Amino acid sequence: MNISLLLQMAADADPDRVGLVCDGRRWTYGELLKASKGAAVLFRDSGCSHVGLLDESSEAAVLALFGAAMAGIPYVPLNYRLADPDLAALLGRIAPAFMIGDVERIQRLDGDSGHRLNTRADFVAAAEAAAGDIEVADEAGEGIAVQIFTSGTTSAPKAALLRHANLASYIFGTVEFCSASPDDAVLVSVPPYHIAGIAALLSSVYAMRRIALLPAFEPDAWLSLAASEGVTNTFVVPTMLARIIARMDEGLKPDLSGLRAIAYGGGKMPLELIERALQLFPDTDFTNAYGLTETSSTIALLGPQEHRAAFESDDPDARARLASVGRPLPTIELEIRDEEGRPLPAGERGEIYVRGEQVSGEYRERKALDADGWFPTRDAGWLDGEGYLFLAGRADDVIVRGGENISPSEIEEVLLGHPAIADAAAVAVPSAEWGEAVGIAVVARPEQVAPAEDELRELIRARLRSSRVPERVAVLDVLPYNEMGKLLRREIRALFANG
Repeated sequence: MNISLLLQMAADADPDRVGLVCDGRRWTYGELLKASKGAAVLFRDSGCSHVGLLDESSEAAVLALFGAAMAGIPYVPLNYRLADPDLAALLGRIAPAFMIGDVERIQRLDGDSGHRLNTRADFVAAAEAAAGDIEVADEAGEGIAVQIFTSGTTSAPKAALLRHANLASYIFGTVEFCSASPDDAVLVSVPPYHIAGIAALLSSVYAMRRIALLPAFEPDAWLSLAASEGVTNTFVVPTMLARIIARMDEGLKPDLSGLRAIAYGGGKMPLELIERALQLFPDTDFTNAYGLTETSSTIALLGPQEHRAAFESDDPDARARLASVGRPLPTIELEIRDEEGRPLPAGERGEIYVRGEQVSGEYRERKALDADGWFPTRDAGWLDGEGYLFLAGRADDVIVRGGENISPSEIEEVLLGHPAIADAAAVAVPSAEWGEAVGIAVVARPEQVAPAEDELRELIRARLRSSRVPERVAVLDVLPYNEMGKLLRREIRALFANG
């Protein structure tokens, strides 16, 4: 099926229900469908091969997503935070595209590629004016609905392809149609170029929630919008939640009495932060959602009851599950495998492999699925005896010291147990003797002094083994994270290389 059916169903069920609030304007589901059809006409008549968005979140992202689906053209939201050379390369890879957003920047970076350029306002106005019937593209789910460029670390970004069938499988497997009441509202503040943002739009439309769209995250604006719209549900990344809680602890107290559910994901959630959140929002359900672009979003969940049970438990094993990402969805198969691809038993670390209809595992450049349909996530982790999944960073982040594989997470867990350390990261650094050795970067807690290097080395030696003792130590004011809360280890490695 075509994912535009999600919007069609919502508009058919209740065309006058408010479906979107953005920059003070309220759109009904009927209005969203009508303008999306107009957008589809524009896309079809343009002759372009892609629909590109270079902009913050807005109604344009919603109309472009569903309009592109109706027209049978891949929707490609681009990361507007990229440096000019990186963005120029991506613009060239999708030419000619119907581009929406920062026209001036697109012209400056890639003015000769035949793109059709439209500001946000011009596109929205044209879509409303062009509204009319269009024959929705029907490719039995096999057509490409969304193309997302993965963040490149050591090579050029890969173009991950999500077909209609992948996205539809995820939505139908996790959301009940029209399950929201007219008073339910979801606050969406993740950027439009991230799979979490796309999944939030699709799932909210299918549930028929009112979507309160925040163009760019800022904690005061988030708290204000949550209060004014009576938000009941939201999704945040850990860094967002940390900034929201910090403002509330500083005395900002909006009325969030209607906030029933907070989902989070996109990066590692510090145990101390989620414990504070559970204290601050005692009547709110928390869900940890783990997924990837290539899996059409969530593949494992730690649900509300599991959060509370772990938080209130005196059993160390049960309480430890608060740091897990929960268990795989019923529609997902998941295995932990060793370097030879053999499944590992509970408790042993390896690479996470997944399989299911929502799993694309496909790039413009190649397919990553094996012959049996399994996708190697490149995430490292392990399962406990009850099937709870714990993440241990990227498989590529493993430190190989003299042939011994060392997981950064085991070192980081020890460091974070020190009362003076607020954040920590372990990375591979060049070593003349071992090929690679351990380097650590730590951040001290406010009004605390970072421990001396020798103290940190002795802490790790006492808790782990001598091979884990770092050769290099750096004390930083803050660790580098991207806007979705993922630690940028490459920047820490570069710091040691240049230091």
